[in-house]
Amino acid sequence: MHKKLRTTFGLVLGLALLSTPLALHAENGLFSINKDQVLGNRLIEVLEQLHYKKLKVNNDLSKNAFQEFIKKIDFSKQFLYKSDVKKLEKYELLMDDEMRSGNYKLVLDAMKIKVDRINQADELRKKLFKENKFNFRGNEVIELDPEKRHFAKDKSEFEKNWRLTFKQSVMARYISIKEDQEDLKNGKNKKDKDKKEKKSKKKLESEKILTEKEILAKAHEAIDKKYRLYFERLLKERREDYMEIFYNSIGAVFDPHTAYLAPKKKEDFDIDMSGQLEGIGAVLSEDEGYIKVVEIVPGGAAWRQKELEVDDLILAVSEGDSKEEPVDLVGMRVDDAVRYIRGKKGTVVRLHVKKADGTRKTIGITRDVVKIGASFAKSSVLELDGVKGKYGYINVPKFYREFNGTINCTDDVRAEIKRLKKQKVNGIILDLRNNGGGALTDAQLMSGLFIKKGPIVQTKNYMHQVETLADTDPEVEYDGPLIVMVNRYSASASEILAAAMQDYKRAVVVGGEVTHGKGTVQVVYNLDQGLDKMLGEKFGALKLTIQKFYRITGGSTQYKGVTPDIVIPDPMAYAENREQDLTYSLKWDQIKPKKFQKWTKHQYDLKKLISNSKKRVAKNDRLQKVQESVDYLRKRRKDTKLKLNIDSWMKEEEANKKKLEELKLDEENTKLTITHFEESLKSHETVKKGEEKQWKDDFKQRKEEWVSSLRKDAGLEEAIHIMRDMIDQLKK
Repeated sequence: MHKKLRTTFGLVLGLALLSTPLALHAENGLFSINKDQVLGNRLIEVLEQLHYKKLKVNNDLSKNAFQEFIKKIDFSKQFLYKSDVKKLEKYELLMDDEMRSGNYKLVLDAMKIKVDRINQADELRKKLFKENKFNFRGNEVIELDPEKRHFAKDKSEFEKNWRLTFKQSVMARYISIKEDQEDLKNGKNKKDKDKKEKKSKKKLESEKILTEKEILAKAHEAIDKKYRLYFERLLKERREDYMEIFYNSIGAVFDPHTAYLAPKKKEDFDIDMSGQLEGIGAVLSEDEGYIKVVEIVPGGAAWRQKELEVDDLILAVSEGDSKEEPVDLVGMRVDDAVRYIRGKKGTVVRLHVKKADGTRKTIGITRDVVKIGASFAKSSVLELDGVKGKYGYINVPKFYREFNGTINCTDDVRAEIKRLKKQKVNGIILDLRNNGGGALTDAQLMSGLFIKKGPIVQTKNYMHQVETLADTDPEVEYDGPLIVMVNRYSASASEILAAAMQDYKRAVVVGGEVTHGKGTVQVVYNLDQGLDKMLGEKFGALKLTIQKFYRITGGSTQYKGVTPDIVIPDPMAYAENREQDLTYSLKWDQIKPKKFQKWTKHQYDLKKLISNSKKRVAKNDRLQKVQESVDYLRKRRKDTKLKLNIDSWMKEEEANKKKLEELKLDEENTKLTITHFEESLKSHETVKKGEEKQWKDDFKQRKEEWVSSLRKDAGLEEAIHIMRDMIDQLKK
């Protein structure tokens, strides 16, 4: 939702919800306020009145919220016994009552139990690492997926689980050090000609080649320290931290995007839920105890470096030149993790990540400011050997708009279209892949660039009032053949535009099996409204879902997303991160369709287009490699048991790396010619005097990266073929 609208919304509702009872208690003749009771009642009031789902905070909701609470305080099922969970179940139907009374006994009991279990695990750590008797040649197996684990039934099972966890961590660190040693040996042998790690000859010569015994000792020491610090950090968690978990467990039952922001997090909301990291350009979230990458910011350091990906789990972090052990981030809150990742421009941060396929990788990223221009629309003219014609290509990384300024993606796309028309392109490909959305206004206005006029999207709010957003401008900026490309990470505004173009029969939508399915709107409600000055306390904020998107044909984009007209292999299809993969996500439904006039200038035989595409995909080695990679990674995700035998583990790791290297798509199709590279940054940036050369060098680098990325894009190549088929159909 627009910032201006969000602010107005908060002001109006802040006045409307002043019915929250003030809990006053007499102490020594003075009155004190039960802040917990006021906050609990305020949250109930806002959720029940404003959330789209219209649930009541009652016993039924409390029962589900209790399960979420248990998940959040022990995501890995490593701390609580079954008997602990059973003991806490007496509060299963009381979470709503505790919010109303301000007496949070569940929080106090859960804290006490977990602190006891953390201390118990820490004592075991001291004992096991002192004995140093891990056996790495046996046949023990550990289950890595928390969903498939169960809580320990007794002390013996608790200690066994933790012993296996410590053992697995030592093995993982052993292999990591072993790989570093191999790189070190190779660097020495090649006299520092191996630029991959960019280590200086002097540094290489100063580093010691370790023996097997020394590698194992170093791994033991590192993991012992890692878990000592991990337990220390958990023991520092305050009641406020558990209260935040309590409230977010309630919010999670409404939908996955509803969350309580404590006062500190509310203050950090300018970096989007404390997630957009200064220095590397990524958006993170907490996911069952892990720090998870949810977005790579276009133009940021990680975006340019290319190795960090959405769904990566950041396990630890270290400075590039530091010899200190990496700081473990498992179990750490996002706002705490940020402190270790952000840093001065030009310094290197090393992220130790776990990939979606289960492999681990250390990624070095040079911190930098986000180059905003990289997130603007860009275009080029494409020509492919053997395919007649010239084709315009426009990439829109996100739906950006400065609401108090002049920059917006609709005007930028309009400008790119005009440039492409001057080059007399035969058709245009609008690429919305990996576009997570943005300003709803631009989904509406950009759609209008391709149709005369008519409805674009319908919205239904928490009061079930339906509103239609339409294009009212009869002018059409481009009326030629059009393809819209999408994938699993096309969400929200991207889905609205793609759905509108599909419903109008204005464009052929091409991409992976389905888009993300994010068809809801959230607002941030300021819980301090009307209370902070009155009570002198800060209460934070609540992000909640208040609207849902619907296509003009009546069906929602929520949950199901948009299914392309022509499905081609999507490199990211293995990820299980769509809206429908999330617990308590709002389900698909439909409302009354709107009347609209379909596009009649161009009509295509979709069956023929699909048939031709399938034949080409079957013969295209690169696209087949994409599909093979997806199938392989899907299989890897399901294999969640790990044999704790160092020989078999290293053998499996080597085989996995070899397979992924085989499936890597890094060859460029030199038959694809890319000309007239344009980016909207040019029209928004004034080059300062004396910086002309730097600007030209930056532009040259961006252009080279752009050309290379498009030549590696097998999906884009197929889109060009589909466009040619579309044009050929129009000639008949």
